[in-house]
Amino acid sequence: MSQAMNQTAGEVAPVSASRGASGGLGPATATLWKREMVRFFRQKNRVVSALVTPVLLWVGLGAGLDSSFVPAGQKAAQAANVLATGEAAREVGYMAYFFPGTLSMILLFTAIFSTISVIEDRREGFLQGVLVAPIPRLAIVLGKVFGGASIAMIQALVFMLLWPLVGSFPGIGPALAAVGVLALLSIAMTAMGLCIAWPMDSTAAFHAVMMLVLMPMWFLSGAMFPVSTAQPWLRILMWINPMTYGQSVLSQTLLGYDAVQTGPPLPVDVMLMFVFTAAVLAMAVKLVGKPRKDGV
Repeated sequence: MSQAMNQTAGEVAPVSASRGASGGLGPATATLWKREMVRFFRQKNRVVSALVTPVLLWVGLGAGLDSSFVPAGQKAAQAANVLATGEAAREVGYMAYFFPGTLSMILLFTAIFSTISVIEDRREGFLQGVLVAPIPRLAIVLGKVFGGASIAMIQALVFMLLWPLVGSFPGIGPALAAVGVLALLSIAMTAMGLCIAWPMDSTAAFHAVMMLVLMPMWFLSGAMFPVSTAQPWLRILMWINPMTYGQSVLSQTLLGYDAVQTGPPLPVDVMLMFVFTAAVLAMAVKLVGKPRKDGV
């Protein structure tokens, strides 16, 4: 009888593993996504700091520079509008210009906080348990990225409720487009954070790399100052920066092309944003699918 039980167990185990590997992508992704959401909302200080810090920066910089900021091309656009319609175009102050940049900053902070948990999970042993489970490693990437992106979207949408303080409602189409851009940016930033966190074992080193890579990407994306007014050498760096195109689309949907004076047409910006998001997602999948030297 013992021999029969052993034989039965030996026959059942491979079947279970096979089912988990082939059919466990959806449930495993949903479980890891839910864990990210529960983990975030249980950390009240993280919820508050993730929203309050960008708001304070937006109010501080916006109030200080609002009266002295005139985007390049705005005067010409106003003159053309007066000639065409006889009415002056709406001026864009710094609080309005910096609003889309603050949205991308919220996504950036969320990417940092959500992906640093990869290092903590490895240290606590949770990640090792996930890696040996009979689920595809793609589920780890999707669960982590979609979880972080969902958290970022919630915070960004809450902050967008402040838009009536600085500008008029852009319309249903631009508003939906802005939400789509935020979703793509949140996925891209979280996937990039996962690529940086996965091979690391130290949270201090992770913070250093994030500040060295992601913060300059945000500064040089047109979030704080227009690309057209930057120095030529700095403008080259901004056009190389892939985040510039996502920031450009977000600014154009909320402010209009004349207010931000971007270079490439909007369809080109959208295409490059999709390419960037797909590239960092593919990189994350490749990294997670490749075993580390220590096996975890």
